[in-house]
Amino acid sequence: MKQLKLLSIISFFLLLLSSCSKDDVSAPIMELSVTEKTIQTKIKEAITITSRIAAGTAVKEEWYVGKELISTSSTFNHVFEVAGNYKIYYQASNNYGFYKDSFDVRVEALVREGGSSQYVTALFEFLPAPGQFINKAPGNLVSAEGLVGKTGMISLGAWGGYVVYGFDHSVPNKEGNDIDVLGNPLAEWSEPGIIYVMVDDNGNGKPDDIWYELAGSEFGKTGSYLRDYEVTYFRPESADKDIAWTDNNGNTGFIKKNTFHKQAYYPEWITANSYTLKGSWLKTKVDPSRPGYVVSLPYDWGYSDNQAEANGGGKVDISNAIDTNGNKVNLKAIDFIKIQTGALGDGGWLGEVSTEVIGIKDMHFSAGNK
Repeated sequence: MKQLKLLSIISFFLLLLSSCSKDDVSAPIMELSVTEKTIQTKIKEAITITSRIAAGTAVKEEWYVGKELISTSSTFNHVFEVAGNYKIYYQASNNYGFYKDSFDVRVEALVREGGSSQYVTALFEFLPAPGQFINKAPGNLVSAEGLVGKTGMISLGAWGGYVVYGFDHSVPNKEGNDIDVLGNPLAEWSEPGIIYVMVDDNGNGKPDDIWYELAGSEFGKTGSYLRDYEVTYFRPESADKDIAWTDNNGNTGFIKKNTFHKQAYYPEWITANSYTLKGSWLKTKVDPSRPGYVVSLPYDWGYSDNQAEANGGGKVDISNAIDTNGNKVNLKAIDFIKIQTGALGDGGWLGEVSTEVIGIKDMHFSAGNK
């Protein structure tokens, strides 16, 4: 419990009404157990503030968090369940006047220490887009589970396909890169995945809080990057047909079948005849001008399955986190990660551009010193 101990004695002189005079009323004195106007705390930790009427007349008291009434007694006691910034308002009043005060509260998420693995340890969601590896390894649920606690291989399909994992500890935001998302890019074949991170703000161990995108080299570049993009994929009449798609900008196209992979490309476990994926979009860098040697050139930095390990691979910095408005946010640590195919590209005989993930690890992890 967080008890703010030192007293700040605040005197306020209640205004007289109608026929009352100053000589008729003794001025009350308020005592609030507060030492600062900004209170730092963590989720699940109670904040207690008390008041005392030192003299005279009965006073009505109210404590609010935002617009929510919390208490009408002399004691404010409240546990914040979700990390964030809050405002506590206090008001005392009687027939002669009123007094108001307020406090800013900054509530931090719990940072989980320890951990048994540098790799992600829990799979929460796998929703790939259609692609040539879907419905077979590495594009099925078994392959997604194969990255838990170790390396493996998973394909996310075409644009928008994604997977969500969690760590058994909070990954700290330190100097430089913090997370390594391993892929299998070649020097001239990039299949970039956009990376998102989440803090367990409500402390329930589930990825149900706010996703923050880790901005890469293309962020904010007109024509190369777009937010709030959506693609809807449609189940074909038969497994040997191409997969039709439409986007929220009026464009249409197909995820085309190739001769190397003849199974159904539309995820067989999705029962609906269409589904929509949402996220950020990267302009494809596929160059089909030489049909026998199609290339997909890499971006400068900040994406998975993009650069060869010698050029930085999928190493990313939590400090590049941005919110839904594109503004930079400062995260102390993160608990969950999402990888999503970022480009909608057709590589001809090579098939669609589809992000592959081999492993996801905390670059700061060292057994025994977390």
